Amino acid sequence: MNDDIKKELDQIGDLVDSKIEKAFNSAQENAKGEIEESLKSEISNLSNEYLAKNDEMQKRMDTIEMAAKKNAIESKPVNFKGALKNAIEGGAIEGLKKGQSRAASFEVKADMTTGADYTGEVIAATRVPGIKFDPSNEVHVRSIVPIGTTTSDTIRYITESAYTQGAAAKAEGTALGQTDFNLTASTANVELIGTYLRLSKQMLDDTEQLTSYISARVPSKLMAVEDDQLLGGNGSAPNLLGLRNSATVWSNSASGFADGVIANPQNIDVLITALNQVAKANYTSDGILMHPTDFHKILALKDGDSRYLKDQVYQGLQPTFMGVPFRISTAMAEGEFIVGNFSQAAQIWQRENVSVEFFEQDTDNVQKNFVTVRVQERLAMTTYLPNALCRGSFATVIAAL
Repeated sequence: MNDDIKKELDQIGDLVDSKIEKAFNSAQENAKGEIEESLKSEISNLSNEYLAKNDEMQKRMDTIEMAAKKNAIESKPVNFKGALKNAIEGGAIEGLKKGQSRAASFEVKADMTTGADYTGEVIAATRVPGIKFDPSNEVHVRSIVPIGTTTSDTIRYITESAYTQGAAAKAEGTALGQTDFNLTASTANVELIGTYLRLSKQMLDDTEQLTSYISARVPSKLMAVEDDQLLGGNGSAPNLLGLRNSATVWSNSASGFADGVIANPQNIDVLITALNQVAKANYTSDGILMHPTDFHKILALKDGDSRYLKDQVYQGLQPTFMGVPFRISTAMAEGEFIVGNFSQAAQIWQRENVSVEFFEQDTDNVQKNFVTVRVQERLAMTTYLPNALCRGSFATVIAAL
């Protein structure tokens, strides 16, 4: 409420009260109880003035309320289109429409937002450098098996295929026993693993870091094919002879564990028997190769008191079993294992290392502005000593035990 108006109303009210009180006292003194005409007139005038002031105050309050509502409406966010519509509907161009004026002007005030007033990529995005992709095999077979180099297309090696032991303790004058052995020459051919891509020159020039992506991504995928060959190749050209087809298969006799010797065998028991098979062949195992799923199944094994057996697997940060390190790779088939001395058993021969080459001269590349990318390698795989490795499947060995 306006303080000045309130003060004026209070003063008038006080005057009216004093006049009424005076009139009452005058009427008591007058025997007829009549009020003087002049006093009656004063009271009437003051009452009218009070009512007028009250009406004026009410009008001011109504005006203030209307202004507040208008400000609240005008303060609502509005875009340019909405403000223009409101101005036109408010009669801004009525004179122009009726021919009374040649022009119309009005003020449009609009709140701006990115959604209403920005078109396209006005705000520059933060670009993360490089191209992100899931990795291929984390552990490659070439990190387990020794690698040599060759300048030929053929690797030839000699292995002992048989040995007859003739040495023995003999009495004086007794003839010595004869020893015989057989040697076999084996051959492994150098094979090619490769692929190519064909891209437009504009694509290579305009796509940031595309060359770096190709140089990293395509060789890693080629290495995955290499792992498949080094493990599962069947030896029929152009395939390599992989370890899963050249290592010695687990057996009851070779491992020294007959059927029924182990009660309720588990995956850990399979590894124990495989290590023993390698040890019986006079080799010291330096690796256990298996799929990640099989490795974590072993970690999940518990004893009769529901205690995990993982303490028999981990020694520090490197997972090992009976001192032999695990080699975990998705290149290995799930459910299978290879245990043994990888450093003695086999070797990879590199004729041409993995290379990434870009060619502009290829078929109609010049005419169409294309670039051919070739990624390839040449290598051979030799397994010298199959008995240094023991391979098999967990399910098969558990059934045999």
